[in-house]
Amino acid sequence: MKKAIIIFFAATVCMMVHAQRFDDYFEDSTLRLDYIFSGNVDRQEISLDAMSRIPRWWGKHDHLAEVPIEGYGQVIVRDHRSGTMIYRNSFSTLFQEWLSYEEAHEARRSFENVFLVPMPKDTVDITIDLYNNRRETTASFTHTVNPHDILIRRIGDRRVTPYETLQQARDTTRCIHIAFLAEGYREEEMGTFISDARTAIDALFEHEPFKSFRDRFNIVAVKSPSEESGTSMPRVGDWRRTAVSSHFDTFYSDRYLTTLHLKDLHDWLAGTPYEHIIVLVNTEYYGGGGILNSYNLSMTHHPFYRQVVVHEFGHSFGGLGDEYAYEGEPIPMYPHDVEPWEPNLTTLADFHGKWEDMIKPGTPIPTPESDKARTIKERVGLFEGAGYSMKGVYRPCQDCRMRTNENPIFCPVCTRALTRLIQFYTGE
Repeated sequence: MKKAIIIFFAATVCMMVHAQRFDDYFEDSTLRLDYIFSGNVDRQEISLDAMSRIPRWWGKHDHLAEVPIEGYGQVIVRDHRSGTMIYRNSFSTLFQEWLSYEEAHEARRSFENVFLVPMPKDTVDITIDLYNNRRETTASFTHTVNPHDILIRRIGDRRVTPYETLQQARDTTRCIHIAFLAEGYREEEMGTFISDARTAIDALFEHEPFKSFRDRFNIVAVKSPSEESGTSMPRVGDWRRTAVSSHFDTFYSDRYLTTLHLKDLHDWLAGTPYEHIIVLVNTEYYGGGGILNSYNLSMTHHPFYRQVVVHEFGHSFGGLGDEYAYEGEPIPMYPHDVEPWEPNLTTLADFHGKWEDMIKPGTPIPTPESDKARTIKERVGLFEGAGYSMKGVYRPCQDCRMRTNENPIFCPVCTRALTRLIQFYTGE
C-alpha cells in the first residue's frame, strides 16, 4: 500500500511538472493586455481596455505559475477548460501608490496599466488582483480570452521602432530582456541616447550580482524620437511634446519623474525584444522612479545619473524597497503590524524567512548605527529607519544602494535577493 502511494505521488508530481511546460499551453508570441484602473481609497475598479498580439515571447519559460516577489498585484492566467493556473506574474502600479495620498480620499482617478503574458493556444481566464499595504485583496477582475478573437489587434510585426542591440546574452532563450527607451531625445539626438544607455549599462554591471551574471542579460536601445528635447516640469508650467509624455512633480513631489502613458510606452516597444523597461529621460534635473515589473525611469544628465538608474532598477526589476526614512513620514506605506513583501524591509511582524540567517549571533537588535569603516556598515542586522518611516520599519544594513546615492554597492541582503531573482528568471 505504501509503495502504491509513493508511485501515485510520483506520477502526480510528473503530471504537475509536465502541465507547466511552456509549449503545452503557449505560443512563442505575446498577448498584451491593456487595462484601466480607477477609483479612490474606498473603491477600486479594473476594466479591460484592449488586447494585442505581438510577435515572440521574451518573458520567462520556466516557473510559469510561480512569482518570486508578491508585489501589490498579480496577473494570473488559467486554462479555461481545466481551471489550471498556467502563468502568473506580480506587479506594482502608480495607481496603488496614489491611493496612499490624501487626494485619494477626496477624488477619483484612472490610470493606464499594461501587462504582458505569453499567447495562449486555447481559451484562458485571466484574473487581475490588486492588494493594499496590508496584503489584502482590494479589487479583482476576471475575463475570458479566446486567442482567436478577431478584435485582438496585431502589432509589432510591420512597424517596429528602430533599435540597437547593446549587449547580447549568452543564451537569448534563457535570459532577462531589457529595453532602454528614449524619452525627450529628438531624432538628431539619438547618438546621445545610445551613449547614455551605454553609461547605464556600465553602471548596472559595476554592481553585484549583475556583474557576475552579465551574460544572462540581453539589452537593446529603442530609438523612440520626441518632438521636443527634455521632459515636462509642471511646477514651472513647462509642458513638452515627448515620446511617452513623462513629467516631474508626480503626486506633487518635485523629483518624482514618471509617465502615466503606459500604452504609448508599450506601443514604441512593440516588436522589439523586451520584458523589463528602462526609460532614459534627456534632462539634467534630478529625478526618477521605479515600479515593479512596470518600468524604471531615470534622468540622464545629472551627476547622480549612474546611481539613480541602478537604484530604480532595484525597484522595477528586484522589487526592493526604499531604505531611507523621513522625520515626518509623508507616505504611510508600511503598517507596523504587517510584514512587507519587499525582501529588504521588515516590521518584525513576520521576519522569518527574510535575512535572519545572515545576522551573526550576538548582533544587537535593533542594531546601532556606526561611523566606522564601510565593512562595518555592511554588517547585517536590523537597523531601524526604512520604508520612509523612522520607527517600526527595519533595513538590513547601515547603508546600501537602496538607501543613499553615496553608497557604492547593494548590501548583502539586497545582493542575495537579486541573485535569487536572476536565477529564477533564467531557469535555475
